[in-house]
Amino acid sequence: MAESKKRKGKLKQKLTDKYRLVMLNEDTFEERFSLKLSRLNVFVFSGVFSVVLIGLTIVLIAFTPLKEYIPGYSSTKLKRDATRLAIESDSLKIQLAMLENYTKAIRPVLTGEINDEETIDSITDLSRKYTVDVSKLNASKEDSIFREEVDRKDRFPLSEGLQNKAKIVFFAPITGSLSQTFNANNKHFAVDIVAKTGTPIKAVADGTVIFSEWTAETGYVIILKHANGYISVYKHNGNLLKQQGDLVKSGEVIASVGSTGELTTGPHLHFELWSGGYAVNPLNYIDFN
Repeated sequence: MAESKKRKGKLKQKLTDKYRLVMLNEDTFEERFSLKLSRLNVFVFSGVFSVVLIGLTIVLIAFTPLKEYIPGYSSTKLKRDATRLAIESDSLKIQLAMLENYTKAIRPVLTGEINDEETIDSITDLSRKYTVDVSKLNASKEDSIFREEVDRKDRFPLSEGLQNKAKIVFFAPITGSLSQTFNANNKHFAVDIVAKTGTPIKAVADGTVIFSEWTAETGYVIILKHANGYISVYKHNGNLLKQQGDLVKSGEVIASVGSTGELTTGPHLHFELWSGGYAVNPLNYIDFN
């Protein structure tokens, strides 16, 4: 027991013994600086300094951009860019799906694939069949308001109400002899006008370009939407001068005569006219002579 107390006393004495740290001028031995220390003071100072150093390091890492230079931490700007790109990518996927479904809806017009000889399915019904149900998508209030505005101002609807009862006058896209006329029984819902390669093809009336692309069977195809639910289709063109979304005037050149596509029989224009989703005989509206 006495020996244990003796050891504790020695340990306490070692911790509290005073030492003097002196700095002398080597040449004159003049005392420049002196400091009284003990082992206990050194331990306490080292501990406090370590805690403060650790705290400052944590603050620098957590609240300053220095953490970006530490392996394992990502840049704040990189996170923002990744979030923005993810949102844009999601929007592009939705738009691409709607565009693909829209193309599927008007494919029967381009290829002439009609199931019924006497009655032709409405393009509106086909569009509704392939349209993306946007009501199932999670959208903010601002997105919903914007969508309603776009729906009201949509430039590419395939059907519309009969709000405008005014008659529309059509002009011949080109003049020439007819090699084949409209025949619903043979599923030829168009007239073929023979013309020289490169002859300008004109819009039959004011309208909007809703399709302007290449197709394997009918070559370069351009489709215009006019007032009162009319749609005009121009196939086997040599080249296209307008793009989807362009506004055209009656008589404006939109393409040139060619002989493109697998089903072509020579330089000519395959012209179709649709009203309210049904094919009509262009000869009842246009004089091609």
